[in-house]
Amino acid sequence: MNRHGAIDIEWAGGSHTFRLGLDQIEELEAAVDMSIFVLHAAMSADLPFARVKHYSETIRLGLMGGGMKPIEARVLVRRYVDERPLGESVALGQVILRAAMERVHSATLEDDEPGEQQAPKSNASTSAPSVAMPS
Repeated sequence: MNRHGAIDIEWAGGSHTFRLGLDQIEELEAAVDMSIFVLHAAMSADLPFARVKHYSETIRLGLMGGGMKPIEARVLVRRYVDERPLGESVALGQVILRAAMERVHSATLEDDEPGEQQAPKSNASTSAPSVAMPS
């Protein structure tokens, strides 16, 4: 399977692979009713004009594109996005979308092929910290 744009991130108590392939990008565009390019601009602006659904759908579809079953992805998004402070999801959504836009290649998933870029490890780990459920 082509894994371009896949990134591994510590989130929701474990390591998860996120990837927005073309199918997930098309579904994301339909779900949020905007182009991925406009969505990227909305999430990247100094004063972001993205909506909560933009982040939750990016994260959910990123999990599914990374190989997670749809029901499991929805449960994690409900627990760690919908039921947590909204600001916690901003960096994660941005990182997933940026990886899809840049089509980075995660070295943790397969060996490098000529001409491929690797996801910067510091961006993924610092931009999207692990989130623990409050007790």
